[in-house]
Amino acid sequence: MNHNQIRVIVENQMGRKVEAVKRLGGGSYGNAYRVRINGEPADVVLKVYNVGGNMHRREAIHLKILAKHCPIKIPQVYFTLDKGDMCSSDCLCMEFAEGKNALVDFRLLLKSTKEKCKFADRIIDAMLHIHSCTSQYFGDIENPVYHSWQDYYSSFSERIFDIAVRMHDEGKLPKYVYDVMVAARDAYPRIFVEPVSKACLIHGDLNVMNIMVKKPFEITAIIDPLGCMYADREYDLFQLNNMTGKCFKLYETYKSKYPVSDFCDAKCAFYALWNEVYCYITSGRMTGIIMRPIVKDMKRQLKRLG
Repeated sequence: MNHNQIRVIVENQMGRKVEAVKRLGGGSYGNAYRVRINGEPADVVLKVYNVGGNMHRREAIHLKILAKHCPIKIPQVYFTLDKGDMCSSDCLCMEFAEGKNALVDFRLLLKSTKEKCKFADRIIDAMLHIHSCTSQYFGDIENPVYHSWQDYYSSFSERIFDIAVRMHDEGKLPKYVYDVMVAARDAYPRIFVEPVSKACLIHGDLNVMNIMVKKPFEITAIIDPLGCMYADREYDLFQLNNMTGKCFKLYETYKSKYPVSDFCDAKCAFYALWNEVYCYITSGRMTGIIMRPIVKDMKRQLKRLG
């Protein structure tokens, strides 16, 4: 979608003149644009999706629900627009969050251990607030229907594995990924032996790339939920180690503040691997710099299991 199309969409939906459009970045599922308009709010973000499946509408619902349970700002949703005559892609328009994401603000990495701990504490406290919202059932955030986490996740993981097998046979999934998936699937009964007692609200993608900072450690917003649902709360933890998350000890901070299951590390390794393969299946994009550490960690956890 070009800048002129974006201009027309925002002007029609917001009823104000657009003064400038700037691409902020992109990911597996689309691109985000900062749109400056005449009036208040002065800036909005338009997300343009390159996949279907009503992802824009689901994200709008997730943002609205998370905003009720998170002490850190979650962007307000202004409108959604379906692919059609007016636009060539599904769109979501939301509040602009000032600053950079914590992955690209390299000044964060130069701060003291004490400052990094304060940063981690605030993120984990926000996550704990989100997880305090519970449901009687597991599953989709609008209509959770599963009586247990295993009812949902075992079926989901098997569907992903079946697709992965076909992709490997077709030469579309690297052998190093496939081999560790086979080994992890064999270990599934040992990894997931502990029952999950509560269905907790999760963000689903809370990593450093989705934490906005205005300046080092001044957190302005948490953005971009993905897979937001009522789930095993530990399903939200594997993203904490993604990219530079380990530099801030986000995962360790969570475990120090909240008791976790005996097999939490192995579960998170499994969750991370299956999630990354799922993203590859749905988006067609695989990033080796992310996938390889995930595969390495899964191998490490399998070795510990014996």
